[in-house]
Amino acid sequence: MSSVEVPLSQSSNPNDTFDVHQPKPSATFSPSIWGDHFLSYASLEVDAELEQHVQELKEEVRSMLTTSPENVSQKWNLIDDIQHLGVSYHFGNEIEEILQKIHKSSYDLDDLYTAALLFRLLRQQGYNVSCDLFNKFKDGDGNFKESLVDDVALTFTMTNLESATFRLSPPLAKAVTHALNQPLRKGLPRVEARYHLSVYQELRESPNETLLTFAKLDFNRLQRVHQKELSEITRWWKDLDVPNKLPFARDRLVEVYFCWSMSVYFQPQYSFARRTSCKVTAVASIIDDLYEYDTDEQLKLFTEAIERWDVSAMDQLPEYMKVCYKALLDVYNEIHEKLLHDGKLYRIHHAREAMKKQVRAHFDEAKLFHQKHIPSLDEYMPLSLVTSGYPLLITTSFVGMEEATINSFDWLSTFPQAVKAASKICRLMDDIVDHKFEQEKEQFISAVNCYMKKYGVTEEEAIIELKRQVHNAWKDINEACLHPTAVPMPLLIRILNFARLMDVVYKCEDGYTNAKGVLKDLIVSTLVEPVAL
Repeated sequence: MSSVEVPLSQSSNPNDTFDVHQPKPSATFSPSIWGDHFLSYASLEVDAELEQHVQELKEEVRSMLTTSPENVSQKWNLIDDIQHLGVSYHFGNEIEEILQKIHKSSYDLDDLYTAALLFRLLRQQGYNVSCDLFNKFKDGDGNFKESLVDDVALTFTMTNLESATFRLSPPLAKAVTHALNQPLRKGLPRVEARYHLSVYQELRESPNETLLTFAKLDFNRLQRVHQKELSEITRWWKDLDVPNKLPFARDRLVEVYFCWSMSVYFQPQYSFARRTSCKVTAVASIIDDLYEYDTDEQLKLFTEAIERWDVSAMDQLPEYMKVCYKALLDVYNEIHEKLLHDGKLYRIHHAREAMKKQVRAHFDEAKLFHQKHIPSLDEYMPLSLVTSGYPLLITTSFVGMEEATINSFDWLSTFPQAVKAASKICRLMDDIVDHKFEQEKEQFISAVNCYMKKYGVTEEEAIIELKRQVHNAWKDINEACLHPTAVPMPLLIRILNFARLMDVVYKCEDGYTNAKGVLKDLIVSTLVEPVAL
């Protein structure tokens, strides 16, 4: 979520309070760029003939995976291609079985490319493979041998990769540049799949046409599922009439769906989870803007209403708050009905408590900000990790997942290291990019100026240190994904995807708030334009 500063009032006297019956001044957020575009997908229907063709291709690819090749490394390359092209979710059991057997066996690899590939495949599957695997490629001083400098698989050293681009073919140089800019581990699955579908044939001497055709058809098939979901959610959002009834808030429903729904889980079986997460996140975004924009007096009313969690609490709220509050209750009632039907009501308790904790933190943070001084880093960070929205959104993401048990939610309630790390990545990356654009505002507060105040360093020094903390937080997430894991791997992948989203959308700007920036092209490529066949 953004920490964009919004004026407290239009009055020339900053101590004036709002009339609770009057609408608030509009913030300066740009309007949505999507209009009614996604409503046009409401009538999409399943093409039975296409479905059959996709299933036939899928079984052909499955057969390739389960058939023993002449060279075992061919199987590893096939797994790599399947993952890059975005269809590994179809073959989870097969891939797991293959990699598990590899992990249990001994292997002596003679070339760096194969060693690096196997290392990555096993590590990203959760197997704690030792880096000693690469010792045979080092000289007596512990450096990689000079003979490997021209080997494009030397992904461990950014310097050599950057220099290697000048000696590579244009397609391969382009792929290396892409990998340097967006490491695979930190990339969003749908975005990376879309990219690799476009370059696969250029990068493979003998491309697997069956796999490529299957991956293209599957991407488009899944895109239609996402389009129809977004069409339904867009209708709900339009009924709320956010631009007119809540003009202080960002109108960013499509961006919400892309960032914190589809990018968190794109697979077909998570449709309810996506729709749930999208609606909760959209309302949470409104609340985020509300707490940055209103007075302590009015925010106290809203905070108390959230604590009561009862429709009668609306009576004490001004009209614009009633719209937000009712939308919140309606969304959670919808979730309640689904969980009641499925016999999983324990989840709604955790979902509500996460929202209450979020709102309490917003209120405490607002009071801190309205003191008109930069708080200490120790005051700011505990609150800002919660107001980043990630503890709430991660909890919400679990609500719609079959893999989540009572123990999974109990684990979440302890604010475990993985969740804390994802929240830190969110908060620090958001604050760093916002600080660059908002620091001229008198009351703007971020981790950057809090760190500068505590340690007496320059802005540049503060940002370098905070980026180092982001780097270390990634290590915590990666460690949490190694076996044995505290909760099932599908749940940890959700947390990983929340962190990935920040690396893709917030690396250079607040891509959520700046609707015409990097996010626009990503949405077009994944949710608008199908892959050419």
